[in-house]
Amino acid sequence: GGEGLPVVGVLGGISADRGIFSVEDRRAGWWPELAGPGLPLDPMRFRLLGIDWLGGSGTTTGPAAGQLDFPAVDARDQARLIAAVADELGLAALHAIAGASYGGMVALAFAALFPRRVQRLLVVSGAHRSNPLATAWRSVQREAVRFGVARGDGAGGLRLARALAMATYRSRAEFEERFASTPRFLGARAVFPVEDYLFARGDDYAARYRPEAFVSLSQSIDLQRVDPAEVGVPTVMVAVVEDQLVTLEDMRALAAGLAGPGRLIEIHSRFGHDAFLKERATLAPAFALALHGEP
Repeated sequence: GGEGLPVVGVLGGISADRGIFSVEDRRAGWWPELAGPGLPLDPMRFRLLGIDWLGGSGTTTGPAAGQLDFPAVDARDQARLIAAVADELGLAALHAIAGASYGGMVALAFAALFPRRVQRLLVVSGAHRSNPLATAWRSVQREAVRFGVARGDGAGGLRLARALAMATYRSRAEFEERFASTPRFLGARAVFPVEDYLFARGDDYAARYRPEAFVSLSQSIDLQRVDPAEVGVPTVMVAVVEDQLVTLEDMRALAAGLAGPGRLIEIHSRFGHDAFLKERATLAPAFALALHGEP
């Protein structure tokens, strides 16, 4: 069933893939807070289209083990991939693209390249450009992975990169609340509570993703350059005030430059950039407006 339902492209961060949600396992998929029966991205109301990123760890073409010279990929390449998938499925146009983080960047690129093939956008914490401070953090992450790969320990490099990345995804307020207690000592070494969290997340990530794919897609974020004046479809944007990576200023600049109708919704979240994964209740009105209303 569902053949007559409108199609929504659903795109997430660089770790996301085609597995948006699972009916069988409520926690499976990368967006279980927002996608699934009874949720804003309801498969009873929409057909949901997800992809594995070009250059990523999925089944779409990506770098081989040890390959750090995989051709540069940017958001426009991902947009062309989505268009090719839509062609294969016989879809002339998508009802909408709901993109968060890197997926929001790709949504903007798609609308700029294929303005007649998408009717509306929802862009959560994804901008038309990468700001230099965020690029600085990601540059160090990529170099940590390259350092590890060069020494035969790509997973170790990715562990460090992901640990640093986690410190940028969340907010200062959340870290203050969770990790302000005193360190424990291993001999002369102080181990701070936040270390356990960061490196546990790094270990988990390194077990599931290819280091070379992380380098490819991290770089793709920093190659983002879309002129907002090329985006003419109705666009609902969500900015998280506490987001360290895609700042409120970035999102306001995007909203101000759009060629078409736009609505910027500003929210607060202790989860910072990761709010798109966590804040169902706060985000639901933006989804309703983007998918059913007019900006």
